[in-house]
Amino acid sequence: MTTAVRLTHVTKTFGAHTAVEDLSLEVPTGSVYGFIGPNGSGKTTTIRMILHIFHPDSGSVEVLGTATSRAANDRIGYLPEERGLYKKMTVKRVLTYYAGLKGMNTADARGLIDTWLERMNLGEWANRKVEVLSKGMAQKIQFISAVLARPELLILDEPFSGLDPVNLEVIHEAIVELRQRGTTIIFSTHDMATAEKMCDSIFMIYKGRKVLDGTLDSIQSRYGEDTIRLRLNGSVDPLKGLEGVTLVRDQGRYQEVRYAGDPQDLLRALVAKTEVRLFEVTRPSLHDIFIRIARPETGEAADHE
Repeated sequence: MTTAVRLTHVTKTFGAHTAVEDLSLEVPTGSVYGFIGPNGSGKTTTIRMILHIFHPDSGSVEVLGTATSRAANDRIGYLPEERGLYKKMTVKRVLTYYAGLKGMNTADARGLIDTWLERMNLGEWANRKVEVLSKGMAQKIQFISAVLARPELLILDEPFSGLDPVNLEVIHEAIVELRQRGTTIIFSTHDMATAEKMCDSIFMIYKGRKVLDGTLDSIQSRYGEDTIRLRLNGSVDPLKGLEGVTLVRDQGRYQEVRYAGDPQDLLRALVAKTEVRLFEVTRPSLHDIFIRIARPETGEAADHE
């Protein structure tokens, strides 16, 4: 399997602050590779090193087969978290401008722009100024600008932020199609459920250091099956004071319980107290794993560095 992005022992500091420390990772060509981590953990700094906006203090960054600064940038599409479009320009004009920055000729760009605008249900807005668009519309325009030049590598930083369910599905379908065409996608998100659904592999950075890297299955297998999903008749009070129960998280329709011990012992204890309507032993979700690592008071982050 070829590699679209390779970082080798990369460190980046800003004054006394180490934003990324001794980071190595490989993004397989044609995959959807998820970047997760709390705010300030080093995700954006890592993305900017891949884009050669920042240069590492040490280590190497190779993108699409080259380590030369900015050499691959015309083959990369980027949707930043901080959205920005020229508000006084028309939609079609701003997209033509971005296409030109990627080396597309105007004739090719216009045809693709029309196709993408129709796909995003924005055809009637082509000659309107960006400033009159809703936030969701503007976000779809920025997505089009990132994919218009048919990039080999597409970096999406929180692409679904602020979208309603209909527009979210439109963008989701476009990402899936791009992946099917062979585009490598780096996908940064805080939405763990979306990461679980979309990503082939997941990388988590915490305080500048890599703490997770692999498929969802391999990541979950590291944590074992210590999570129990419960639905009890009435309140969750029967769980209080039970030995071995280290965490109870109310998910609405059911509770997630972390239990240190034989689950059958917990089941027997609960049956003696109340009616148990659901009892499922499962692996922790990516959301649960994220919380375990990102909450310093749990003391678990250090165990996985």
